[in-house]
Order: sequence, then structure tokens, then C-alpha cells
Amino acid sequence: MVDPLIDPLIDPPVDLSTGLPVGLSAEFPVGLAAGLPARLSAAAPALLSPHAEADTEAGTRVDTGAGTETGTETGGGVDPGVGGGSGTEVDARTFRATFAAAPLAMAVVDREGRIVTANDTLAALLGTASDGTGLTGRIAADLVDLASDVRTWHAYREVLRGRQARLRCTRRLKHPDGHSLWAQVTVSPLPEEERAVLISVSDISGRRELQARLRHLQMHDPVTRLPNRTLFFERLSAALEAEAYEESGTGRIGLCYLDLDGFKAVNDTLGHRVGDRLLAAVAERLTRCANEAGYARTATPLVARLGGDEFALLVEDSTGTEQLADLADSVLKSLQVPFDLSGQRLSVSASIGVVERHAAGTTATGLMQAADTTLYWAKADGKSRWTLFDPERNAHRMTRQALSSTLRPAVERGEFTLEYQPLVCMEDGVVRGVEALVRWNHPQFGTLTPNRFIGLAEEDGSIVQLGRWVLATACRQARRWQLDHPDAEPIFVSVNVAVRQVWDSDLVSDVAAILAETGLAPRLLQLELTESAVMGSAGRPLQALQALSDMGVGIAIDDFGTGYSNLAYLSRLPVSVLKLDGSFVRGFQYESGDYEGGDGAAAPPNPADEVVVEAMIQLAHRLGLTVTAECVETAGQATRLRRIGCDTGQGWLYSRPVAPDRISALLTAAACPQT
Repeated sequence: MVDPLIDPLIDPPVDLSTGLPVGLSAEFPVGLAAGLPARLSAAAPALLSPHAEADTEAGTRVDTGAGTETGTETGGGVDPGVGGGSGTEVDARTFRATFAAAPLAMAVVDREGRIVTANDTLAALLGTASDGTGLTGRIAADLVDLASDVRTWHAYREVLRGRQARLRCTRRLKHPDGHSLWAQVTVSPLPEEERAVLISVSDISGRRELQARLRHLQMHDPVTRLPNRTLFFERLSAALEAEAYEESGTGRIGLCYLDLDGFKAVNDTLGHRVGDRLLAAVAERLTRCANEAGYARTATPLVARLGGDEFALLVEDSTGTEQLADLADSVLKSLQVPFDLSGQRLSVSASIGVVERHAAGTTATGLMQAADTTLYWAKADGKSRWTLFDPERNAHRMTRQALSSTLRPAVERGEFTLEYQPLVCMEDGVVRGVEALVRWNHPQFGTLTPNRFIGLAEEDGSIVQLGRWVLATACRQARRWQLDHPDAEPIFVSVNVAVRQVWDSDLVSDVAAILAETGLAPRLLQLELTESAVMGSAGRPLQALQALSDMGVGIAIDDFGTGYSNLAYLSRLPVSVLKLDGSFVRGFQYESGDYEGGDGAAAPPNPADEVVVEAMIQLAHRLGLTVTAECVETAGQATRLRRIGCDTGQGWLYSRPVAPDRISALLTAAACPQT
């Protein structure tokens, strides 16, 4: 592609009236440029014939062929406007002298494509003869390489036949002394009666060299001397063109996309000058790795700096993921060696995203998105490593992104519902309460459980809006059960609260307002917070928990045993319930006498599990706390938990999470013996 700023330099405009460049027309005697085509036939014996006599003396009148003599003796010049002729007459010898001395290489070519006459400048440019006469009779197309491609050859023939106005093309010509030159060739038709065309050839080698230098500056990074983002994407797009991989090669493409770990700290502490030197040193090592990887292969990977501390290694015609993995390994090992920058010893590492796939159906944008995603995985997995693109992991990421973008509107559209799982007293089997569990009825992905979207809601802050809705809906439902079943013992509702709800909203005011609105007694509401969120709480969270407890609301620690497990700290917190994590309960699946072993059987009971759980329950009771066991699935688990003093059980043994009407049925059944 020719730079638009350079194109005017290498493609001078042509005067259509003469077929000559504008600058050359000005060098002809006054009146010559305007009258050249019309006068060419009149001067044909003296101009076009290579053997024409050149003994016409200055001042000789020129016969126009109409029997009228025009012009005056002017000592070899022409006095324009003198006489009554129809145009300015020109001295034939002056014309020949001007044509021969013109700085632009030119030749007149007949309709058969043979040179009628040429000037010395053309001969010197082509290096084929001592002067222009040596070119007479030669095939012009051979001299200036107009027949090397079909398109140019066809256009040239059309100009010779008078069917096309002009041809302009760039050709690389071989000089007899061995060097090559770039030439701009222009073919312009002369008037029809002349039955000839004018070919002009301009040496643009210097301009092409300038253009190449400017393109190099435009396409390369000044710090590392590597191809920059523009050139990288140009090469990548070309590699993904069908003709680039269909006829030869493996038809595959690979990319290592890397980012230096902690490079910002180098710039911030040592300055950008040291940072630039480090980037240049990294570029040298990457280039060395690429050269080693390309040894004995058809192509060497392209190394480019995409910006900042991001680099890419493009592998065309890759042989599979193993080749890309080997390249990524070599890059990591190379960068692990400390850099010595004028006495300063620096160590850096890199995270690399690796993508390898079929070129067919792949776009540059798609490949870069996959590489960028994989680079993010490498950093998230601990940095200083490479990670291979995983379509399934990417699909999960895309699903997360789709869910995150629709979370807030989903609350307003009413796409969330609540299900309730009973909390059963292990001593008498009576339902004492329920835990509210939110579900998202997504229009695209179906019903989603909390583990699919709660984390996203906490990240983007929509958990505050969603949590407020869950709290209000659960309290309203608990009050409805109380009103619908006056004969049954009221059950409490337990609602999960994220720690961000405590920080980003006035949870105490929200709870008070909702209880007042629904008419639910504070003792019938229990709030569950995770152990990691509660342990170590201070300041605002602790004040909020204390205010809620003073209000009469129960506070429970969810998933207890998976975090700090600091029982001593519990004495300083307004907590009333511990919920044992299900991982402790799973070891209670069988009574020791029920386990028979055998293939496919569960692991035998571990006495240590019971000792640990029993110790936690006893300590909780000493602190005045009740204990709820999660994930109770078998009667054996329930029996053992009841034996060691667990207060409440929750799990599929009693019920899965169900709709509100199922809880109503349980309450009706519980009230029947009293009626």
C-alpha cells in the first residue's frame, strides 16, 4: 500500500495535452508543449526516423504542407505569433535536441509496440545502449517489463490500440550491472493521426527507499525494534486468509500472548528509562526463543510488542498445541534468568496465554479475544505460568459475563423466586424454621441456584438490591404462614446476608423497616453470615450485628468450621447459632455397625470426625449457642448427630428446598394432632 503522503512524489502528474509530465513540458521551448502532438507528424521525417538528417540550419522556414510559409529567422528560435499560420512552427533540430536532452527517460512507440525513437536518458536508465538510437526497433514492453503480469499487459495493449486513455504502473527493473531499480512507467497515447504512444520512465528507487524507511518506522516499536501492533495484526490477518493456508502448510495457527508480571513496579521505582531498557532486553530474549523455535521449520514465529509490557509470538502453520506449549516453556525459562542492566540486576516473570486452533473459521478478533482471556486465566492462577485456552472454561466465563450484565434488571423484572428448606429439631423431628434459598428463573439458562450468581452479585454490588428483595420476600412469607396457620407453632425464617450488604447499605434500618411493614416478630427472623465474614468483624459490621441482636433478630454463622473456627472469639460476638459445614457431617453417613464395605461402598466411619464435631458442639453449648448440622442425608447421620447433642438438622433426609405451599402443607400436618 502506498502512503498517501508519498504517492504524489512518486507519481508526478502528466499534462494530458502532451502526454508528458508537467515539469518536462515546461522545459520545452515556448509553444512547443502546446503544439507537440499536432506537429509530430509534420516533423516525422526529421524526428521519428533514426537516420533523419540533422543539417537543417537555424532560421529555415518549415513547410506546414499547406503552401503557406510561416515563421521568421530568429537565430534558431521561434517567434510565436508571427505570421498568419494556424499554429506555432518549431525547428526540427531544436525539437530533436530537446527530446534527446530531456531529463525524463522517454520513447515513442508505434502501435506494434516497437520503439520508433528514444532519448539518451532512457538508454542510460536501462543501461542497454550508449544512446537512444540503440533502442530503436526494440520491443518496449520487454525493456520496461510490461508483460510480466496479465493485467498490466492487457492495459498496455489497450493503450496501444487507442482504447484506453493511459497506463501508469510501477516496475522493478534489472540493470545490466546487477542492481535493481524501481521505475514509474507511464504510457500515454499521442493523437490518433500519429498512431504512436509516448512511454516515460522515472527512476523512483530513492522514493521507494524512503517509503520503505517510513513504513518501517510506522510498523515497528521504537523501544524494542520489534513489529508493533499494526504490523502484527496485518500479518495475523494475512495468515488467516484462505489462500494463505489452503494450498500449503498445516492449516493451523498458534499464538502466545504474554504480559510481564510486576513491570509497573519497575517503572514506578526505577523510572521509565530503566523500564524501556528492560523491555528491549526482554525483546531480545523473545526473539532468540522464536529463532530457536523456528530452526529447521518452514517459518520463524513473529515476535511483536503490542503495547506496554505485552508481547505476542505468532506461529503460522503450527503443528499443534505441543509446539505452542514448548515455545511458551522456553519463553518462561528464558525470562527467569535475571537481567543485568548496567549493573542493575532485575528479575521478572511472565504470564502467557496460549491459543492453538485451525485457521479456517478463525478471525483475528476471535483469536485475540481467546488469547486475552487465557492470559487472564494465567494471571488468576498465580502468574509466572502459561495456560492453554479451554473452550469449556471460556463458555463458563461467557455465561458469567452474560449473567452479570443482566443481574440488576432481573430483580426489577421479577425473575427471582424463593424456595425454603426446613430446619428440623433433631430431638422430636418438628420443623422449627426454614432457610430461604433464592433461585433465578433465567429466560436463557433456566433455573439457576445461588452458587451460579451470588458471587457475581457480590462483585458488582447488585447483592444489596437482591438481598433486600430476598429479606422482604422471606419475611412476608413467614408472616403469611403465621396468619394462615394460627394453630401451629410459628416458625422462623433464616435469610443469608452477604458482608457487602452490611458495608454498602444500612442493614439495621432495612431489617427494622421490613419487620414493621410485614408485622413479623424479630424473634422469627434469623440472619446467616459466613464464618469468614463474621470472624474478626470490627467497626461498622460488629455494630450492625449487635444492633440486630438487640432488636431480637437471631444471628447465625453459616458453614462453620471452614474458616477461622475461633470459638473463643464467639463469646464477644452477638451470635446465637452455629451451622456446621456439610463436610463434617458427611463422615457421619453410616453407623459403624451398618458399614459393610465392598466395591462402590462409602468410606468407613472415621472416629475422629465424631470426636471433632462433638467437641465443637459441647464448646458451642458452653457459650450458650445452638448448633445446626447442614447436609443431613441419612438416618445414620441423624442418629449419630442426635447422640452427640446436635440441636437442629437440615438436609435432604428431611426435605429438599421446596416452594412455599409445601411448607404450608407441613405446617398443616403438624397442627392436625392439636385439632
